[in-house]
Parts: sequence; C-alpha cells; structure tokens
Amino acid sequence: MQLRLLRYFTTLAREQHFARAAEACGVTQPTLSAGIAALEEQFGRRLVQRDRRYIGLTTEGQAMLPWAQQLVAVFEGMGHAMEAIAGPLRGELRLGVIPAAMPVVGHVAQTLLDQHEGLTLSVRSLTSREIEHGLTGFELDAGITYLDHEPPADMLTAPLYAEHYIFLTRADGPFADRKSIGWAEAAAASLGLLHQTMQNRRILDARLAERGLALNPRATADSYVALLAMVQSGGLATIMPDSYLALLPGLSWAKVVPFDDPGPASRIGLIVPNRSPIGPLAAAVLDVVRHVSLPIDFTV
Repeated sequence: MQLRLLRYFTTLAREQHFARAAEACGVTQPTLSAGIAALEEQFGRRLVQRDRRYIGLTTEGQAMLPWAQQLVAVFEGMGHAMEAIAGPLRGELRLGVIPAAMPVVGHVAQTLLDQHEGLTLSVRSLTSREIEHGLTGFELDAGITYLDHEPPADMLTAPLYAEHYIFLTRADGPFADRKSIGWAEAAAASLGLLHQTMQNRRILDARLAERGLALNPRATADSYVALLAMVQSGGLATIMPDSYLALLPGLSWAKVVPFDDPGPASRIGLIVPNRSPIGPLAAAVLDVVRHVSLPIDFTV
C-alpha cells in the first residue's frame, strides 16, 4: 500500500470535494480519483460514496479514516525527526487559533519563524471544538485556545495569557461619557456578539448566568472583525476580550468602557496532543510558547 494513496484519502475526507482535495495534494482530479479507486481495490471495500461528486465516506471509510490519519502523521513525523537531526527543522506548522486569541498570534509567529527559518506557518481561525477535532484527527499540529473551560482531554498545555471582558461602543454613542459599566446595563444594551458555537460566547453566557442575567443580542457573528464593523456602523455595542485592546488604538470611533466588576480571568494557551513521541513541529511550538516574551498587555 502506497502512502500517497492514504494521503489522497485523508485529504478527500478533510476537503469533502474531489477538486479541492486534488489541488491540496498537488495532483489532477483524475489522478486522485484513480488513487482512491486503487486504495478501495486493495482493501476490497468501497471507502467513498460518490456519484460524479463526493457524497461522503462509507461506514468502512469512516472506520478506516483515523488509522489512515495516524499512518500519514507518523510518516511525516519521522521525516521531521530526521530533518531536525540533520539540520534546521523544515515543513509547515499547522496552528488552529480561536478568534479571541488572534491578537497574540503575531508574537508567537515572529518568535517561531525567527528560531526556525526552515518552517512555514499556517494559521486557521477555528472554534475550540474544531481545534480539538483537528488535533485528534492529525489535521493540526497545535492549537491556541482556552485552557480551563471545556478543556480538551489528554493534551500538553502551555499558558500564554489571561483575558478579561471589555465593553466596546462608539465614541459618540450613548455610553461616550461613561468610565465604567455594570453587567446588567451592558446586557440590556443593543449588542452584537459572537454566536453560541464560539467558546468565548459560552463563557460569557456562563458569567452572566452567575449574576442572574441573560444575553439577547441583536446580531451575532463568528468574527470579531464583523463585530467591530457592526459597532463602527452605529447602533450596536459589543462585549469582547481585552486582548484586542492592543489593536484598537487609532480607531477614533471606538470607545472602550471597562466593567465595574470584570470577574475572573480566562486563561488562554497552547495545546498539543499528549503523544509519545511528541512530533518535532509540536515540540518546537510548545518550546516557543513556554519562552515567548509577550507585551505587558498580555498577562498570565
């Protein structure tokens, strides 16, 4: 059995589209389709449901997928391990990051790429659950997410910083003259918030529930860029992590109002699967995060 056939299979399962999978593998679509057919012939089982297009994996394909992912990951890990001995570490490090932690990515990326000139970095904005799924499925090398809320099982962790919530509104809006705000008043405002598939929102909902409050936003999104645009256009405010404060200076339309009682902080850090041996890429980013120097805005 050729490893490239397993790579075709795992990539197709991830992309769920023949053309995109072929592009990701650097081959033509007929080559990828022929490879999948060859893999099915070797096992004597249909692995992929298709009718001129990808429909999904068969029951047999679903059973085979985690094993195929492990085999591909092990082979790639062996290559990285040998490269690390012979010279600089090379390859693409795949990092999943929750939207709340995006402001810290630049500092981690700079340190990582400075220390490992042969590496490239691929950053994906994902939910905490998508990060966990990507790590267990060997589709990510590491993730930056919450460490204390819904923590993924069997992971090595390295804390980066702790976040609190801030209330963000327009500088010329109804809260323009406020120096602080209470949670009840903030909850009653016209809000744009992350939707509840995002862990930051679930943590926020829990914080409000502890105070006997509930949030009923006028709009939801899965991006802080979208929330900032909603606030800028007027009419809405938002509640977001203070990690974004470093990106807000110069936005003359924005007004940050701290909470009277910010509540407990939420720790954010790096997670990598607790496997033995740990992959060279995961070990590299874990070492970087344990020693990275962050601005004073980011405190553990």
